[in-house]
Amino acid sequence: MRIPKHIGIIPDGNRRWALAKGLGKEGGYNNGILPGLDLYHICRELGIEEMTFYGFTVDNTKRPTIQREAFSQACVKAVEKLSKEDAELLILGKTSSAMFPDVLKPYTSRYRFGAGGMKINFLVNYSWEWDLGLHEGVIGPTLKTSDVSRIDLVIRWGGRRRLSGFLPVQSVYSDLYVIDDYWPDFKPQHIYDAIEWYSKQDVTLGG
Repeated sequence: MRIPKHIGIIPDGNRRWALAKGLGKEGGYNNGILPGLDLYHICRELGIEEMTFYGFTVDNTKRPTIQREAFSQACVKAVEKLSKEDAELLILGKTSSAMFPDVLKPYTSRYRFGAGGMKINFLVNYSWEWDLGLHEGVIGPTLKTSDVSRIDLVIRWGGRRRLSGFLPVQSVYSDLYVIDDYWPDFKPQHIYDAIEWYSKQDVTLGG
């Protein structure tokens, strides 16, 4: 198979999963941590060089406090899990906001865990407006995520067929693969199927 160098991950469906299980909407986020770690291990074994994971957006922080605290804590726990692995982590998002977890601020410069290796970009309190430096309709002079490479393949769980503001510059030529299952129901076959599908795409980048 043709392996993408960089994949983007949109782990959607946590709240719908929780409701289907008879839980409060906030109950789905904690169940998304181990799937993320499983996915990291699979991607590392496949030789994928870089992965960008959508944590939460500035728009997500408009949700009720109990949900906001749940997904914020889930992001912190995910980093704690990753810290025991070999990876190079970069967290990107609006750090000037009170919604950005203080404990994650040391990772806003690329941080090496263990022997390093795969680049992991984690979008936390992210918005495309912040990324582009958009102010009163004018785009700023620099891209906040300039350290993130072009994305070959974006995989979204939860069945929705949209990017939801996910890295608009890097994903401009990305192939988009949608999985109907909710993120907490992640299965290794999901990623294998996505890459097999990607291998069959005609990647011309407009040429």
